Amino acid sequence: MDIQTLREQRSQAASTARQLLDSVEPEHWNDDHNQQYDAIVAEIGRIDDQLERLEEQLKIEAADHAITRQRGERDGVSDDEADNRIHMEKSIFNSFIRGGVESLDVDQRQYVEQRRLRADLSTGTDTAGGYLVPTDFATRLIEEMKLFGNMRLVATIQQTDSGVPIEWPVADNLDQEGEIVAENTAVTDEDPTFGIKTIGAWKYSSKGVAVPFELLQDSRIDIEAYVVRLLAQRISRITNRHFTLGTGTGQPDGIVPSASKGATAATAATVGFDDLIKLEHSVDPIYRMNARFMFADQALKTIKMLKDNEGRPLWIPGIAVSEPDTILGYPYVINQYMAAPAGNAKSILFGQLSNYLIRDVMAVTLFRMTDSVYTRKGQVGFLAFSRHDGALLDASGQSVKFLQQAAQPQTKS
Repeated sequence: MDIQTLREQRSQAASTARQLLDSVEPEHWNDDHNQQYDAIVAEIGRIDDQLERLEEQLKIEAADHAITRQRGERDGVSDDEADNRIHMEKSIFNSFIRGGVESLDVDQRQYVEQRRLRADLSTGTDTAGGYLVPTDFATRLIEEMKLFGNMRLVATIQQTDSGVPIEWPVADNLDQEGEIVAENTAVTDEDPTFGIKTIGAWKYSSKGVAVPFELLQDSRIDIEAYVVRLLAQRISRITNRHFTLGTGTGQPDGIVPSASKGATAATAATVGFDDLIKLEHSVDPIYRMNARFMFADQALKTIKMLKDNEGRPLWIPGIAVSEPDTILGYPYVINQYMAAPAGNAKSILFGQLSNYLIRDVMAVTLFRMTDSVYTRKGQVGFLAFSRHDGALLDASGQSVKFLQQAAQPQTKS
C-alpha cells in the first residue's frame, strides 16, 4: 500500500475520533464511547506502524536532496553539478569500501587528491587499510543518526567545522520586568543573571563493524548506504543516551539530569491525569509556548488509556499530515532512553525541549581495516570516529521539568 493511501486512511480514522469527541457532551460520555474510541486508536496505531517504515525512506530521500543543495551552495555550483560531484564521490567511496584504495583507478585517485577526500587526521600510508572520507560523509551520517536518536528531533543543532570548545552564554531573565519612570527620574538597573556553558566535542567510536566479503562483492547492494546505516545506528544510540541521561562527567550533560523537578506522580508505576496537569503547570506559561512532552513508548501506552475527569481521552490524534498527535494539546516525542514509569523514576519531561543544544563536529574519520582479525573470518572491518556534545541551555532551571514517580511501596516481610 502506498504512503498517500495510508495517510488518507489515518486522516479518516483521526477525523472519526475527533467527530466522536466533538459529538458527545462530556456528561454523556460513557463506556461504549470509550470502546469506540479505543478501537479507532488501535486502528491508527496499526496504520502508524506501516507509515513509519515508508516515511523513513522519504526522510532519507529528503536528506539526499538537502545534501545536494548544501553542496551546491558550498561549492558555488548548480544543483546538477553538485549532484554529479556527490555521485562521483559515492562511486569512488563504494569502490574504496569494496576493495580498498588499491581498487581505485587512475582517474579516481586523481579526483581523491584534487578534492582532498582523505580525512585530515589520517594522512600518509594506508597502514590500517584506508581512510577515504567523501566531503558529504559527515552530513550523510548525521542525517542517518536522526532516524535513531529522537533527541535530534527536538534539540537545537549546531554544526561546526572544528571541535574547539565554544563558550555559550545563557541568561536568566524570567522574573525581570520593566518599570514606569517619572519625568527627570533615573531608570533602575537590573542586569539579567548570565552564565557561561562550555560546549566541547567528545570523541565517539562506532566500534568495529564487520562486513562479510560476500556482501562487499555483491554489486546489487548499496554498500555505502549499508555501512553508513550501521555506523549511524551505533553512534546515534550512544549519543542519544548521553543527550538524554548523560552525567556531564566524561560525556555530555543529559537533558534529564539538567532538568528540574516539576511534579511527583501519585503512584510508583503509573501516570495519571492529575500528574500530567501538575507537570504542565509547573512550567512557566512563557515556556509552555512550543512546549512538548518526552517519554518512552511504555509511558505513551499508559497515557493513551488515560481519561480526563469527565471520562474523555487525553490522547488526540492529528488529522492532517503536518498535525501532530497531542496530549493536553501539546505534541510529544518518544525517546526510549527515558525511564518507564517505576518507583522514583523520572519518567516524563515537559517544556521547551529545543533549549537543549546538540553540537556536531562536521569531520568524521573512517577506517577500512583488513588485518588478520577480520580476514581470517572472511570479513572487512569498518570503524568511524565522530565528535559531539550537548547541554541544556537554561540558566533559570525553569524551561524543562520532569515528572518523578512516587517511591516504590515497601513490602512487608
